[in-house]
Amino acid sequence: MPKIMSTILYQSPIFGPVHSRRLGVSLGINLMPSDGKVCTFDCIYCECGLNADHRPSAHRPARDEVRTALKEVLSLRHTQGEPLDVITFAGNGEPTAHPDFPGIIRDTIAIRDRFFPQAKVSVLSNATMIHRPAVREALMLVDNNIQKLDTVDAAYINKVDRPVSSSYDVREVIESLKAFNGHVIIQTMFMKGDDVDNTGEYYVAPWIEAVKEIAPQQVMIYTIDRETPVSGLEKADKNMLDAIRDRVRALGIPCSASY
Repeated sequence: MPKIMSTILYQSPIFGPVHSRRLGVSLGINLMPSDGKVCTFDCIYCECGLNADHRPSAHRPARDEVRTALKEVLSLRHTQGEPLDVITFAGNGEPTAHPDFPGIIRDTIAIRDRFFPQAKVSVLSNATMIHRPAVREALMLVDNNIQKLDTVDAAYINKVDRPVSSSYDVREVIESLKAFNGHVIIQTMFMKGDDVDNTGEYYVAPWIEAVKEIAPQQVMIYTIDRETPVSGLEKADKNMLDAIRDRVRALGIPCSASY
């Protein structure tokens, strides 16, 4: 799978707002440097590119920098009457890997409550840090604890999500997801490619069983929407996504599909 160089890097610590397919008008918080990517995964479909191609020279924003910037932006939007549906931790890498992630979450909730109490706080995570007690406690405080689970197949994960740590174990991740006791949203990328495809029954059936075990409050399935850093990847078929969505709903779990 040859590389292509189309990437999107986000400003730090605040970017947007953007219109999210799944979340609405979303103000982004990027806890990684604005000039590169720092992630515990190296997904071949990541819009921010591959880790090795975007090594940052800047530092991650400090907790007080995030707090000050967020307060300024929300205060201005409040004064100008501009709408906001959600504040989303995303950006150029895994947000929960920031050493002050728990404190930043507490700051964000306090500032949100002051200016936009109706806005949701969301975290988009690849679930690599949810075994850490402080990270877990912080995620229990947010409205939308969105955790990635593209498959339960280790070979596919190593080929597509490409965890940086050799100790990554998807079964341990599933156990950690179960420990949220329902306060979690599972997000899954379904796609096809030259030698990758997680839309078939071999991958879908075990994933459905894992979803059933985890018993999340919601599942979000989606497919490629932008150019990817590796070529040869294709959107999952809409009918296939709808069929997977309906199987999740049959478990009594709300599920949305984005095409």
